[in-house]
Amino acid sequence: ISYDEIRERMQALVKVEVKAGETRKRIFEIPVCYGGEYGPDIANIAEHAGLTEEEVIRIHSSKDYLIYMLGFLPGFTYLGGLDERLHTPRLANPRIRISAGSVGIGGSQTGIYPLDSPGGWQLMGMTPVKTYDPDREVPILVEAGDYIRFVPVDEEEYLRIKDAVERGEYQCVIHEEEG
Repeated sequence: ISYDEIRERMQALVKVEVKAGETRKRIFEIPVCYGGEYGPDIANIAEHAGLTEEEVIRIHSSKDYLIYMLGFLPGFTYLGGLDERLHTPRLANPRIRISAGSVGIGGSQTGIYPLDSPGGWQLMGMTPVKTYDPDREVPILVEAGDYIRFVPVDEEEYLRIKDAVERGEYQCVIHEEEG
């Protein structure tokens, strides 16, 4: 592509008028079973923050997180807006295998592992929701610019949702609000 053609395209983009308040934001409710076998590092996160595990869960699930970008793996969410009290360094030695659905903290961000993979984030919980499913019409559940709201669930509810996901009967609650 020539310089002149790029310049013309860029000038056309600059002329596009964007008006505040005309966008809608999507907020996906993601159920999470925190702690125990689902979140083996929650005690580390709590100790690092000087909080109880219950306080960590309350803080982590008390806000909507903006999806800055997707990457590392298909559907891996890099979420911004993590409360500074929960900023926790990555593991000194990454794990060889982290299970799909794991919710973790890596420094100042939180996110969801969409596939089994290696990784170094501190794991605090797990969601039964598949953020990436190659068999879905749209394989990646969310997009950059969407928001995620973590909703704590107990193990019984986690297993109920997981069963519904596996049967193809679970739908995430999605809120749409003025942006």
